[in-house]
Amino acid sequence: MKQQIIISGLGGQGALTLTRLLAEAAAALGLEVITSETHGMAQRGGAVISMVKVGPFRGPLIPAGSADLGLFLTDKTLPAHRFYLKPGAAAFVSTAAPGDYFHVDGPGLAARLGLPAVAANLALLGYVAGRAGLFCGAEALEQVLRDKTPERFRDMNLQAFKAGLEVSSGQ
Repeated sequence: MKQQIIISGLGGQGALTLTRLLAEAAAALGLEVITSETHGMAQRGGAVISMVKVGPFRGPLIPAGSADLGLFLTDKTLPAHRFYLKPGAAAFVSTAAPGDYFHVDGPGLAARLGLPAVAANLALLGYVAGRAGLFCGAEALEQVLRDKTPERFRDMNLQAFKAGLEVSSGQ
C-alpha cells in the first residue's frame, strides 16, 4: 500500500487535526506513515498544507503532480495547492459550490447539526472515507476518533464524521 494525500485549508480549519487522524489510522493498521505540515501562516488565516504519505516512502514531502488524493477544507485553497495532485487524482472539497471535484457542504452540515464551524473538517473526512479509495475504511477512522479525541470533543467529532459519511452513501 502506497498513498500520498494532501490536506489543504486555512489556518484554524483543522488541517493538522485531519493529518494526525489519518496518521493515527495508518499506524493502528500497522502501515508505515510519514507526515509533513506547513503552518506558519495559520495565525493569520493563510493557506496551510499538510502531507500524509502511507507506505514505504523516504521523505515527507509530496512533489508537485504526485498526490493520489486531496482534501481541501475550503475551495479558497484549490488554486494554491491543487497542483500537488497527479492527473486523475480525486479532489474532495468542503464547499456548497459544485465544480470539477467531489464536494460536500461541510460548513452547512456542521451548522445544521448545531456544531461549530471547525467540525466541517470532520464532515469532509467522513465524506472522503465513504467515497474515496483511502488506505483505510471509515471504521478505522471512526475508531481513531473514539480513541484519540479528547472526551469533551468526542461526540461532536463523531457526529460530524458520521454526517459526512451519510452524505457519501446517499450519492
